[in-house]
Amino acid sequence: MEPTNGLELIDPKAYAEAGAPHDVWTRLRRESPVHPCSPPGFEPFWAITRHADICEISKRPDRFVNAPGIFLMSDEQKQLRASGEGISAMRTIIEMDPPEHRRYRKVASPRFTPRAIDALEEVVRASARQLVDKLAGETGEGECDFAIDVAAAHPLRVLSTILGVPRDLEPKILELTNQLFGADDPDLRREGDDPQKVAMELGLELFQLFTEIIEDRRANPRDDLATVLANAKIDGEPMGPMETVGYYLITFTAGHDTTKNALVGGMRAFLDHPDQLERLKRDPGLSKSAVEEIVRWTTPVNYMKRTAARDVEIRGRKIREGENLVLFYASANRDEDVFEDPFAFRIDRKPNPHLGFGIGEHFCIGSHLARKSQLALWQELSSRLEWVESAGPPEHIHSSFVVGLKRLPIRYRLLPAG
Repeated sequence: MEPTNGLELIDPKAYAEAGAPHDVWTRLRRESPVHPCSPPGFEPFWAITRHADICEISKRPDRFVNAPGIFLMSDEQKQLRASGEGISAMRTIIEMDPPEHRRYRKVASPRFTPRAIDALEEVVRASARQLVDKLAGETGEGECDFAIDVAAAHPLRVLSTILGVPRDLEPKILELTNQLFGADDPDLRREGDDPQKVAMELGLELFQLFTEIIEDRRANPRDDLATVLANAKIDGEPMGPMETVGYYLITFTAGHDTTKNALVGGMRAFLDHPDQLERLKRDPGLSKSAVEEIVRWTTPVNYMKRTAARDVEIRGRKIREGENLVLFYASANRDEDVFEDPFAFRIDRKPNPHLGFGIGEHFCIGSHLARKSQLALWQELSSRLEWVESAGPPEHIHSSFVVGLKRLPIRYRLLPAG
């Protein structure tokens, strides 16, 4: 009997109802690590579930390419992409292959080095401090939805600052990005009976919003990432409008939703493993390794798709040119061959070679910023959190690509600001 036809691995509804399918991935790693899938309503694909295979594929961009697309499309999404309208008209660096990808990556990479990110220390820490102060209020006790009130708000403020988004536009940006990544979620998606029209409207709004920022930075340059992107040149020529807006879009959306989902998933992990939270409170020196374990545990970017550029063979499976390979990072991050006791949440885990930020050509350009943002919030919270408990059931986003919780009600008591 086949372990799966792939539907529970890729269907957004399955993730909303049950979360990540770790039981299926565990079986696939053992029985069929390169597994053919033909889920109804979706493109066929090969499920790649082992850490070693994902690393090898990711390091061969000549054989496994991104340009045809980075996520597995449903039949409906294929029709929208074929129209060339809305979001599909924008080009992002994740959907580029070498050597083009490297030329575009160089535009922003100097702004994401560890030294450059260190310059944002005060912005990141101020955001964390202000959020926790707001939670504490006058009494220190309260309830909130951690997903919305903390996990979404913190990276929103940080990214808005470096991308030049005015504070009064932050709620609009958050709404649009939620609609983008929550297109399958009944609570997050944009209302409308015509999916093609909805996608076109969403793309147009994002294009107009970022274009205003781009035009401002061209007229009034500053020392920020927004100015770098607005005035970027590729091979001596100004970066095209679709590529420029796409750069803003991927920097904001990828940076926001992944960090948000790691933060809210981290809080749920601490609720489920209170001994680990107590360890962090007693030993702040564990903060950095805690961030790495949270990223491994939550793996917000659940997968990336690659397309075979030629006929290849992996573990005896013959994969034809043009076929899809889906690299399940969340499965790799529980690989028994790599991680000792992989289903244990341990904030002191070392080594921790997780693939939460990918690997190879498309390793996350914003990984240093993501780590610093998370570190600041956990340090602020762990130093002031007296107790925390669940205040209601968590709810998963209807998504199989960027995954996580859309709601996590908590009850808590915090120390006042020092």
